[in-house]
Amino acid sequence: MRRLGTVVPLALATTLLVAAPAHAGPQPTPKRPTAVGYGGAVTSVDADASRVGLRVLRSGGNAVDAAVATAAALGVTEPFSAGIGGGGYFVYYDARTGRISTIDGRETAPAAMPHDAFIDPATGEPYNFSPELVTSGVSVGVPGTLATWQRALRSWGTRSLARSLAPAEALARRGFVVDRTFHDQVVQNERRFKAFVPTRALYYAGGHAPRVGSVFRNRDLADTYDLLADRGLRPFYRGRLAGEIVRAVRRPPTTASTTLPVPPGTMSRRDLARYRAVDRAPTHVGYRGLDVYGMAPSSSGGSTVGEALNILERYDLGSLPRAEALHLYLEASALAFADRGAYVGDPAQVDVPLDDLLSDDFAAERACSIDPAHAADKPVAAGDVSSYDGSCAPSTPAAADRATDTENVETTNLTVADRWGNVVEYTLTIEQTGGSGIAVPGRGFLLNNELTDFSAVYDPADPNRIEPLKRPRSSMAPTLVMRDGRPLLAVGSPGGSTIITTVLQILVDRLDLAMTLPEAIAAARATQRNTAADLAEPAFVEEYGDALRALGHDVRTYEDIFTGTHEIGAATGIEFGPGRLLTAAAEPDRRGGGSATVLHPKRR
Repeated sequence: MRRLGTVVPLALATTLLVAAPAHAGPQPTPKRPTAVGYGGAVTSVDADASRVGLRVLRSGGNAVDAAVATAAALGVTEPFSAGIGGGGYFVYYDARTGRISTIDGRETAPAAMPHDAFIDPATGEPYNFSPELVTSGVSVGVPGTLATWQRALRSWGTRSLARSLAPAEALARRGFVVDRTFHDQVVQNERRFKAFVPTRALYYAGGHAPRVGSVFRNRDLADTYDLLADRGLRPFYRGRLAGEIVRAVRRPPTTASTTLPVPPGTMSRRDLARYRAVDRAPTHVGYRGLDVYGMAPSSSGGSTVGEALNILERYDLGSLPRAEALHLYLEASALAFADRGAYVGDPAQVDVPLDDLLSDDFAAERACSIDPAHAADKPVAAGDVSSYDGSCAPSTPAAADRATDTENVETTNLTVADRWGNVVEYTLTIEQTGGSGIAVPGRGFLLNNELTDFSAVYDPADPNRIEPLKRPRSSMAPTLVMRDGRPLLAVGSPGGSTIITTVLQILVDRLDLAMTLPEAIAAARATQRNTAADLAEPAFVEEYGDALRALGHDVRTYEDIFTGTHEIGAATGIEFGPGRLLTAAAEPDRRGGGSATVLHPKRR
């Protein structure tokens, strides 16, 4: 019988420390949101994971080695945001060649997924998004995270997958101290987690959520990492583990007591065997003499951030009062989101007009619709990529359309730089907080619910419509900013579709509005995704709400519309200064605060 996740009270660990120091339990790892120094840096939302990555750099590994090790550790300590049951996007700068490369490790739909997969056959209507759709087998995409790690290591790393997994395996076996965020995410998912036998056993082993300050161990995940270290990816994509994943998707292991409906999925072993992470050329735009690179479709991150920057380049934001600059940021974001919805999907199945979306002429024509003195009525219409010349001649816009946004706010992000100047920006996810809620029995990890990112109702004209083997559109936006061919900034964030606006606002704050990178990451945020209202954090509304309302904006907090509080994003980033100085930054408060680390605080 495989061992399940266990929780050990910290008081017991402390007692063991006194009685037998050699067997002392884990202690809380301190977090710092900003670190400045030399020789390499790692920043993520979690202190244990950042420390794992830094140890890899210290022992001679490069940025790719450290990024994979950090990501594997996040699968232990941030299992409700990321893990081997999900996918993501990996951006890499090679200092030797000067080349920027990206890997699309997005999940794919099963080959047997029908167009009406999200329609309840009993009613003929779409499933409720929550709880039915998010807590289901039908929402599980074929995972791409492990394939991404292997592809990155083979292309640019210096270590094997086995060596890269070893620190995370040890962390899972030794355990880590549960913080408030981990505890709260289990509690928020109580009904979903208790709906599945293996998930309940893993996270409610004592009948309650892991308590803050206790030590959580996931020996099942440690054993899974050990299996992958010994045998590579074959068990996951072609072997026994693949069969276990398929059974969990097609026959979700529900408890007898749950009242949740759990629609099954159609994934097959062949779907896992045929999965491939894909190399893609990065998106690229120029911005105020800098070069900004991002993730191409199937992600909409690079195209939407890039288009918005192209629009904003028409304005001298730095000379404007901050509220007026934020007004332009919000208006440009709405326009770019309108085009995202109309044109962006998986390029394997959709003809995405990427060159048009990132064209300076197209951006100039889109900017014509912005009134610097007043917000436009929203939603706004998409632009016409088949006819534009950069002029502001009158045109007849298409009807505005705004599909329901179903992307969840979780996911995680990490940023790494090494002593040789290589850089990784990596965003990875299992979608919903807790993914589908389905843990693979005896394996210690949760499966994603990424297929909820497809549009729920099938429309042949929708670029994000459900199709077999298709990658759902993502908003993940790992971004590199270059100056004269060398890295200046690397930044990314979780947050569903707010990832795009989070990264965009950080870039505007840092590049235009004279903030430092730590200040830009800490700044209060607002998001405009072509919706009637600008949704914002309370601190943003308090500081800029009145000024933006005077410009015609409907500025609201998430609390005005949804139950509970809401933070926008949880970013990480590194800035590259003169003399190889690194400024690593993470959130000081959001999601419990992040952890920025550097190899050497002082030059050596």
